[in-house]
Amino acid sequence: MDSLLIPAVDGVAYGLLLFVVAAGLTLAFGVGDVLNLAHGALYAFGAYAAARISDGSWGSLALAVLVGAASAALGGALLSAMLVPLAGRGHLAQALLTFGVALVVGDRLTAIFGKDDLGVKVPAALDRAVHIAGHSYPGYRLAFIGVAVLIAAGLALLVARTRAGGLVRATVDDRDMVAMLGVSPFTVRTSVLAGAGALAGLAGALGAPIIGPGPRTADLVLMLSLVVVVLGGMGSITGALVAAIAVGEIQNVVAPNFPTVAPFALFGAMALALAARARGLLPSGRSA
Repeated sequence: MDSLLIPAVDGVAYGLLLFVVAAGLTLAFGVGDVLNLAHGALYAFGAYAAARISDGSWGSLALAVLVGAASAALGGALLSAMLVPLAGRGHLAQALLTFGVALVVGDRLTAIFGKDDLGVKVPAALDRAVHIAGHSYPGYRLAFIGVAVLIAAGLALLVARTRAGGLVRATVDDRDMVAMLGVSPFTVRTSVLAGAGALAGLAGALGAPIIGPGPRTADLVLMLSLVVVVLGGMGSITGALVAAIAVGEIQNVVAPNFPTVAPFALFGAMALALAARARGLLPSGRSA
């Protein structure tokens, strides 16, 4: 029984980690109309911060989270400024610029931290198995599930119940009207990209024991996050949550038992979703 339950729990943790990352990516697309292919590099900021700062104490873990989120938020704001000259030039220009940024950042991170995957120390209280109903579960992943649920709930409340969230939703619906009210859509976009970066950095710092820092981390996280965003509906937070859990279960339950099927399950589903949206059979998203 443990052979199924433990991978299933791992899949939930993995999926919620992807959701936190993909939520920022989908907000950046839904609000800022920005296709940010450097988003995985922002996750890597947080993951490397955890690897270098966290020494197994609670204080060092909190500091790693703060440094990772702050550095990735700054990175998101800088990306917003870099995209200004590309206004009106479409998603292809954005993809090329942000992909170039991702390559440069990835090269610099490898030069600084080396070509090996790094381990991350977590507090001893979390670095143990938890026994529930006669089954053993990894303690850190259970704790991460709880934290990720709180992040998801907080994000949903922020978007749906606060003035800032209302401004975000108004910018999605009619950015020209927002500008007429005296609010700069650029300021909103920059704030959203900074917030999306902070989410990625936060996910990187907290999720480093799950998807650790290494030369391939940024690419892996970006690839899986794009799958989540496409499957969930571009711009849909709720859809991203459902899709992320599904991707997490495929990666942790299906892939180990059917390694040749899992990639086709992910990318086949993404291709079908894109085809269905092109024919109007599925909603296109673009709503926070």
